[in-house]
Amino acid sequence: MAVVSPGFQGRPRSADTRIPPGQYLEKTFPVLSAGPTPRVRTETWQFEITTETGKKHSWSWADLVALPSEKPTVDIHCVTQWSKLDTTWRGVPLDALLADVETEADYVMVHSYGGYTTNLPLADLLDGQAWIAHEYNGAPLSPEHGGPARLLVPHLYFWKSAKWVNGLRLMVKDEPGFWENVGYHDYGDPWREQRYQGD
Repeated sequence: MAVVSPGFQGRPRSADTRIPPGQYLEKTFPVLSAGPTPRVRTETWQFEITTETGKKHSWSWADLVALPSEKPTVDIHCVTQWSKLDTTWRGVPLDALLADVETEADYVMVHSYGGYTTNLPLADLLDGQAWIAHEYNGAPLSPEHGGPARLLVPHLYFWKSAKWVNGLRLMVKDEPGFWENVGYHDYGDPWREQRYQGD
């Protein structure tokens, strides 16, 4: 027989169908990081894609901002259970950066200044699903939120949208990144509540 405390309801679930199960609506933009905030100057910033054969493709900050950018307005969902709706960014689509990269890889390890990593299927970075974002809400992206540039993959939990991004390593076989090595889910679909391994 189940024991239920009278009146216990927990945090109320939003009626908004854009908020995944187990999430609540957040009006602010919480700052969560695994370590200290790197302070990366745009003069020294570099982004590099390394293929599974070791071939490197590099962009300076000037190269990045010279590329055609997009202004996606997307909902974001953190594994710590907050969701923020209609966030507005500016960034370069990953499609543009990967257009001339020849690869047979199916997976990507994302690398950041400060040593953070996270893994993703390559398919989740293509077809208008992901950006290297350098503006938020019409202003340059602050260091606390991953500036000068972060990965933006809004259809997955936000730890996959690595802050302070500086490169992608293309992989034939999947490998776990920082949080995945300590038990977070390898994929992280918020609609399936894939927070931890086994979810």
